[in-house]
Amino acid sequence: MEQARPISGGQSRSAMREPAAGVTDERLQVARLDGGGPASVLLVCEHASNALPARFGSLGLDDRDRASHIAWDLGSLDLARALASRLGVPLLYALVSRLVFDLNRPPGAPDAIAERSELTDVPGNVGLTDAERQARVDAVHAPWAAALTAAIDAVGPGALVSVHSFTPVFAGRPRTTEVGVIHDRDARLADAVLARAHSPGWERNRPYGPEDGVTYTLRTFAQPRGLLSLMIEVRNDLLQGAAAVDRMADALAGVLVPSLAACGVGTRERQT
Repeated sequence: MEQARPISGGQSRSAMREPAAGVTDERLQVARLDGGGPASVLLVCEHASNALPARFGSLGLDDRDRASHIAWDLGSLDLARALASRLGVPLLYALVSRLVFDLNRPPGAPDAIAERSELTDVPGNVGLTDAERQARVDAVHAPWAAALTAAIDAVGPGALVSVHSFTPVFAGRPRTTEVGVIHDRDARLADAVLARAHSPGWERNRPYGPEDGVTYTLRTFAQPRGLLSLMIEVRNDLLQGAAAVDRMADALAGVLVPSLAACGVGTRERQT
């Protein structure tokens, strides 16, 4: 079993969090919207990036940590873009690593700024003061929430679908789920997808569910507006390479389009 990673070198905890020389407090760009205009569905990818803005330092992590699944959902942005292309819908995605702030968590959640991710310590997130935590909320969460709200208002979708990936092995335990079909209280779209999936690898609320706190986006931005909502989790070994991403995007589009239609939401599916 993998052990927790130690703090490298003799780097001080404050140096892990202090901005690099010359970095200003200018507003971070934390979100980007691909596409626009009215559409039936808005796709969202909260864990699309492993970027650590300079003002937050390295968080005490090395390049291997920052490239790993603890920093982002590997393959999720490629999949979200492929799916957006097939459905002909806009995509809003994050530009900051979840290690700075997990955008699929409420500001007060302890794991919104994780001190430990799986088996890896995140030294730059340990012992933050209330003011430091609030600075992360102000710099990352607040503009993301504003961008997502603005995107929903501009697009006027009937459904919001969040795209994620997960690691095949977590804390030494293999996972057999291939596609997680995640929902909160509103299970309409999840029920329709699972009725059409015809694969034992597609599972409800696996490897995560509402009890794990992963449905924040659905619960906060979709359900209060009466939007259909769904979170898709794909095991990331099924997203290795462009061909694999295309296969998964085809499979998801093939199930999502009729499922959305069954729930009263149409799409402008594109041929690829």
